[in-house]
Amino acid sequence: MPQAADLISGVQRMVLYETRARYFLVGTNQSQTKHRVLKIDRTEPKDLVIIDDKHVYNQQELRELLGRLDLGNRTKIGQKGSSGLSRAVSAFGIVGFVRFLEGYYIVLITKRRKMADIGGHSIYKIEDTSMIYIPNDSVRVTHPDEARYVRIFQNVDLSSNFYFSYSYDLSHSLQYNLTLLQRPYELWSSPASTAEEEEEEEEEERHKQSKQDSFDIFEEEGLPTQVVYGLQNEPYYKYVWNGKLLERVKDTVHHDWLMYIIHGFCGQSKLLIYGRPVYMTLIARRSSKFAGTRFLKRGANCEGDVANEVETEQIVHDASVMSFTAGSYSSYVQVRGSVPLYWSQDISTMMPKPPIRLDQADPYAHVAALHFDQMLQRFGSPIIILNLVKKREKRKHEKILSEELYPAVTNLNQFLPPDNWIDYIAWDMARYTKSKLCNVLDRLSMIAENVVKRTGFFINRPDFYCHTLRPDDRWGDLGGHVTASGHVQTGVLRTNCVDCLDRTNTAQFMVGKCALAYQLYALGMIDKPKLQFDTDCVRLFEELYEDHGDTLSLQYGGSQLVHRVKTYRKIAPWTQHSKDIMQTLSRYYSNAFSDADRQDAINLFLQVYQPSESKPHLWELPTDFYLHQKNSMALPQDRRSYTFWWSKGILSYLPVPYDEVPCEDTMKKVKVKRVNRFEESIDIYTEFFKPYELTSFDDTFCIAMTNSAREFMPKTVGVDPSPFTVRKPEETGKSVLGNKSNKEETLLQRKTAASAPPPPSEEAISSSSEDDSEEDRDDDGSVSQRSTPIKLLTESGDSNRTQEEIQHQQQAVKEPYGLNLAEFPAEKDLHIYKRFAHLGQSQHRVEKTDHINSANIICLEPVSCFPEDSIYAVSPPQVDRDSRSEFESHVMIGQGQVRVLCREDTLTYREYVKNRYM
Repeated sequence: MPQAADLISGVQRMVLYETRARYFLVGTNQSQTKHRVLKIDRTEPKDLVIIDDKHVYNQQELRELLGRLDLGNRTKIGQKGSSGLSRAVSAFGIVGFVRFLEGYYIVLITKRRKMADIGGHSIYKIEDTSMIYIPNDSVRVTHPDEARYVRIFQNVDLSSNFYFSYSYDLSHSLQYNLTLLQRPYELWSSPASTAEEEEEEEEEERHKQSKQDSFDIFEEEGLPTQVVYGLQNEPYYKYVWNGKLLERVKDTVHHDWLMYIIHGFCGQSKLLIYGRPVYMTLIARRSSKFAGTRFLKRGANCEGDVANEVETEQIVHDASVMSFTAGSYSSYVQVRGSVPLYWSQDISTMMPKPPIRLDQADPYAHVAALHFDQMLQRFGSPIIILNLVKKREKRKHEKILSEELYPAVTNLNQFLPPDNWIDYIAWDMARYTKSKLCNVLDRLSMIAENVVKRTGFFINRPDFYCHTLRPDDRWGDLGGHVTASGHVQTGVLRTNCVDCLDRTNTAQFMVGKCALAYQLYALGMIDKPKLQFDTDCVRLFEELYEDHGDTLSLQYGGSQLVHRVKTYRKIAPWTQHSKDIMQTLSRYYSNAFSDADRQDAINLFLQVYQPSESKPHLWELPTDFYLHQKNSMALPQDRRSYTFWWSKGILSYLPVPYDEVPCEDTMKKVKVKRVNRFEESIDIYTEFFKPYELTSFDDTFCIAMTNSAREFMPKTVGVDPSPFTVRKPEETGKSVLGNKSNKEETLLQRKTAASAPPPPSEEAISSSSEDDSEEDRDDDGSVSQRSTPIKLLTESGDSNRTQEEIQHQQQAVKEPYGLNLAEFPAEKDLHIYKRFAHLGQSQHRVEKTDHINSANIICLEPVSCFPEDSIYAVSPPQVDRDSRSEFESHVMIGQGQVRVLCREDTLTYREYVKNRYM
């Protein structure tokens, strides 16, 4: 059966050439063997005219084309100067095309930095961009407000936390991208994909016709071609931030020119387990719908999109195997987002916490229904809501949201089947934090264990035999959907507080830590799905999550996190309190003075507001409410049902998400192209290792990334190098507590971190830390599943001990190999053993005698069956014909004589030369 692979973009490097009448954008693939040319007209003052001939040029054709363009654009023949073809800028991708009140601009990526690697697919961060005005100065019609719009647009700093990839779809999860490769191939022979294939075949025919004049050193041998399905998937536009900027050219240019970027966070660290590399990747996708800053974007809009919606995915994979098909990959997804209601906060009063007000009555939970319909379609069921807002307040503030959200969820659940109900968990995290007797993280770990067991996680490999041999209670209760190739996550945890920043990040970290234990257990890295604090692994993961939380907090709130995981563990140093106060002041200043400008920039960048001379300017609008609430100015033509509030077809596939089901609607989003196995557009090996370039090990990304052994493991000799060993804060390479000059302060903080039992009144809703500590003692005191059990001498004598030893030996063989020595071997195994024994007889043959002669035992003699076997003479080994032929051909090549290649080698070499040079 043919395999499937993601298509790699054929345009990864660009050069913009300039003439007086046109821009010529030349794009090339990474190996610089195939080129495309985009022609942009500069004579139109306000319109965008782009011509893509969709022809693939080789290096010689491109050189001739640029030479003709340079010659044809000179004012006088033989003159060299600026009047010809000049090189304007080099780039790595197109962000998009934008127009304000004059002509169009093109935004190009001029600097990039590699941030992560997933299965050979590189993820880059935008470091710098260039915004170039397209029309020529001779046709430019100036407008006085154009410069102000340009400044507002450039307030969106594209060099901060915007990411892209040439071969990996960042807008979708790893689960979606890998299940897409495993869909049945018969469904891809649909009319929708056939039209795309015909278009690609026509393009290839044009490419072949252009090569007819060139000399082909190969002849067609008529050998069967190995076909691979190359996939081009439509992105999930909710998390794409330049979708509107590329909308104008999406249907006119080849898809290799289109590169979609996401906004959020991307970080990767290497966990070394006795030298075995395991990559931990954290990707956060910020929604481009209803996007904005803290106090200006609250709640949800009329389409069910909520403010500050971020999808966080943690990917764990064994980096020793790179391929998606052969490697082991695991991921877990969770979501944060504002409470899906019509609510806002009045920022006209200069208060740190403006009062919360409900803007519109929604008795049938229409907005919440639209939001959860999107989640059911993307994640499946169950959807679990973790609401962390306050329950008890002297004056109602956050409680207003809980009082509205719970009835909305109850109303929606009464129409859903009970198996697919939306779960609602309300927990006042702030109240528990203030209590000295309650341990917040213990309670969160219980919730996390519950959630991960319900939703499961994704892994693309079946269970190990040791999981069946030594079943774990936690592993047996795991939810999700089990497939032939592994597990699939069904459902998602949706966490929210008021801002979805500090409390939400800590809760997501605890859920991620629990899921990480299951992921490492499923990959065969640990012997039970549980991780302890103060290990190198958890510290590495905590640092990733803190960077993730700080980045998202800066984007939405204007400052870094105020309360961190250490704050809730109560081990933060005393200096952290002053830092928290400074972050609070920074957040207040940003919300009061700079959020309005940032909101205008986001609205302009996402094309929520498009400037026009007939409309008021962006800075003249009193509010942007009507920009984000599109149906507020007109009555909707068709109103959705209040009872059947989900989209058609979703319920029939639950708990599996509808987007991942190979049905007719989802298959329309996938474009399929039949390609040769040797085609560069699917060769991820060449894409990653770049065998045609001279590279240095010191410059490679895998060496430069954060490393658990280098950053966190103690440097002293004799310490256990395992990243799962609990260490004291002062032992680690990078201390969690910071610089400790005073040991008494360290001891005091460690005592403060110790858990204490909650008061009796909270028994129903909290976990006793004594029970948790007993549970830990049971786990730690039990026999390690990787260590040898201790044999106890019983009074029954040697016979019992011998029986125990035999049972232990049988168990020791059964654990790694799955064999039971008590059972009689199979006939196939006996046949293999007989052949092995027969081979051994020829090397050491001993004649059997009736009686044992002690002289033969003491005076040993050589019994080899070789005629000559001594220190003076050795008989030459027998070499078969194939090995002799291989050696003779090797010697002939050294002498300059090349033997005739076989048909398979000829085919491989021909494909290589065609892709590389022709």
